[in-house]
Amino acid sequence: MELTPIAHIRSDFSEKFGIPRQSGLVEELSATVVFEPEYRDISALQGLDGFSHLWLIWEFSKVRGWSPTVRPPRLGGNRRMGVFATRSPFRPNPLGLSCVRLREIRRDRALGPVLIVAGADLLDGTPIYDVKPYLPYADCRPDAVGGFAARPKEADLTVECPPALLDRVPADKRSALLAVLAQDPRPQYQDDPERVYGMAFAGLEVKFQVAGDRLAVTEIL
Repeated sequence: MELTPIAHIRSDFSEKFGIPRQSGLVEELSATVVFEPEYRDISALQGLDGFSHLWLIWEFSKVRGWSPTVRPPRLGGNRRMGVFATRSPFRPNPLGLSCVRLREIRRDRALGPVLIVAGADLLDGTPIYDVKPYLPYADCRPDAVGGFAARPKEADLTVECPPALLDRVPADKRSALLAVLAQDPRPQYQDDPERVYGMAFAGLEVKFQVAGDRLAVTEIL
């Protein structure tokens, strides 16, 4: 079976570091699904505007190889679990699945119909293989058991960013940046209050330090 990308995503993340660990954790994030030329047919999207959420099936395009066991970030990166009990990118077939909110179907003069979505956890340029509507009656299981990841990770950091630095971020992206930082983008096993981390976001380099439950932005370039 051959898979051909039908679209690519445009997001504010040019590097993996900082991307939320699951879709929907940061609703403030906005991204655009841009279809390949042969799929820019508005009739293929007929009826899609009646759905609030979508499934995106995509490729972990920067990952090669797989491992039968991995170290889930949820467990601090210190315990191994079977890869099929996780959403790790190191899979036999590097396919990802994300549930995103559909904000708008927009007609772009150059790109044709595009999808504006919220809460995406995809690297900029990620190839997308399919788009499917989220069906609440079939896709939501209130009695489901979530194993070691039963509850979402809470945004547990207080973010301190001087106004002069925040002003360097486009106004429509500030709330998303602060929400991403509050989720603590660091690897779970790192806890060095002296270390300065750098995260690429929306064409900017955001530098910060974390001490306890406080994240301080030190520079935005």
